Amino acid sequence: MGKTEVDPVEARLAGRLAHLRAEHGWSLEELAARTGVSRSTLSRLERAEISPTAAMLGKLCSAYGRTMSQLLAEAEADFPQLVRADRQTVWRDEASGFTRRSVSPPHPGSRGELVEGTLRPGADISYDEPPVAGLEQHIWVLDGTLEVSAGGGTHRIKTGDCLRFRLWGRSRFHNPGPGPARYALVIVLP
Repeated sequence: MGKTEVDPVEARLAGRLAHLRAEHGWSLEELAARTGVSRSTLSRLERAEISPTAAMLGKLCSAYGRTMSQLLAEAEADFPQLVRADRQTVWRDEASGFTRRSVSPPHPGSRGELVEGTLRPGADISYDEPPVAGLEQHIWVLDGTLEVSAGGGTHRIKTGDCLRFRLWGRSRFHNPGPGPARYALVIVLP
C-alpha cells in the first residue's frame, strides 16, 4: 500500500500545531492535560497522520489562546489583503458534518474575521470553552436553521436572522434540519 497524500492545508496546520507546542515548551503529556485530547492523538495530529475534528481544534485553540481562523492563518505563508473566493481556506470535518471557509484575508494580528460555516442536517458540535474568553460572535444565517447554545441560552435562528453574543463558556452549534445550515460568522476579539 502506498502512503495516502496529505492535504496541504492539513500538513501546514500539523506543522503549526507542533511549532506552537514547542514555543510554549509543553510536552505532549502537558498539552494532553491542558486539552483533554490524548497524547497519542496529539502526536498523530502533529505528524498529519489524522485530521482534527472541529471540537479538537477548539480545545487546541483554547490552550493556545487563538481563534480557529488565527490558527489557520498562521499556517499560511502569506498574509494578503485580498483573497479570491477560489483561494479561501476551506477546512472540513467530515465526521461531524462541518465545513468552515475562512472568508477574511488571513492575518494573525487581526481583531476581527469573517467565516462561512455549513453544517449538514443533524450535525451537532460542542466546544468546552472559547479560544479566547469574551470573544464576540455575530451569526447571520444565510440558509436553513441553526440552533446555537451559548451563555446559558439556546437560540433557534433561521434564514436572515442574526444572533450576537459574547462567549465566556461552553457553546454548541446544531442543525436540526431538514436541509444544510449555512451561516456567516463574524468573530471579534475582546
